[in-house]
Amino acid sequence: MFYLINNLGTLLQTAAATVATAAEELPVLTPESAPAQEMNLLEMASKGGWIMVVLALMSVVCFYILFERNYVIRKAGKEDPLFMERIKDYIASGERKAAIGYCRGVQTPSARMIEKGISRLDKPVEDVQAALENVGNMEVAKLEKGLTIMATISSGAPMIGFLGTVIGMVRAFWNMANAGNNIDITTLSGGIYEAMITTVGGLLVGIIAMFSYNYLVTLIDGVVNKMEAKTMAFMDMLIESQDK
Repeated sequence: MFYLINNLGTLLQTAAATVATAAEELPVLTPESAPAQEMNLLEMASKGGWIMVVLALMSVVCFYILFERNYVIRKAGKEDPLFMERIKDYIASGERKAAIGYCRGVQTPSARMIEKGISRLDKPVEDVQAALENVGNMEVAKLEKGLTIMATISSGAPMIGFLGTVIGMVRAFWNMANAGNNIDITTLSGGIYEAMITTVGGLLVGIIAMFSYNYLVTLIDGVVNKMEAKTMAFMDMLIESQDK
C-alpha cells in the first residue's frame, strides 16, 4: 500500500511539473502582441465626413466625362481612308450634291468641314479657307466639351481634400485643448488619421482627373491633325481646279 501511495505521489508531482512547464512555454497575450487591426478603406473613407462625399461626386463626374468623351472622340477619328479621293472624284465630275450627301453620310468633324467648303466652291479661295477654319474651330470646341470641368477637378480635388484635413486637424486639437489633463493619445491620433483621409482622397481624384484630361487632349490632337490634313488636301484640290 505504501508503495502505491509513493508512486501516486511521484506521478502527481511529475504531472504538476509538466503543466507548469507548458504554462511557461505558452505565449502571453499582451496589448503589444495582440493582432493588429487591418485597414478597411471603405470604413476609413466613411470617416472623412462630407468632404469625402464631395470628392466621390467629383470622381463620378470625372469618370463620366472620360468614358463619354473617349467614345465621342474615337468615333470622330474613324474615317474612310479614301474619303478625299471620293470627294475629288465627285468634284471633278461636277456632282457637288452627291459630294455633300456623302459628307453628311460620314458624319465626322472632317466631313462636316469639307461639306462647308464644297458649299462655298464658287467663292474666292480666302472665303473658302475662312469657312473651313470656322467650322473646324466649332468642331474642336464640340470635342473639348467637358474637358474644362475635368481640368477643374484635377486641380480642385486636392485642394478640397487638404481643406478637409485642415478642418479635421482643427477639430482634433480643439478636442485636445478641451480635454485638459485627460488627454488620450489614442483619441488624438485617431482624429489626426481621420483628417488625413481627405487629403488621400483628394489626391487620388486629382491624379485620376489629370491623367484622364491629358489622355483626352491627346485623342483630340489626333483628330485635329486629321482635320488639318483634310483641309490642306481640299485647298490644294480647289487651287488646282481654279488653275485649270
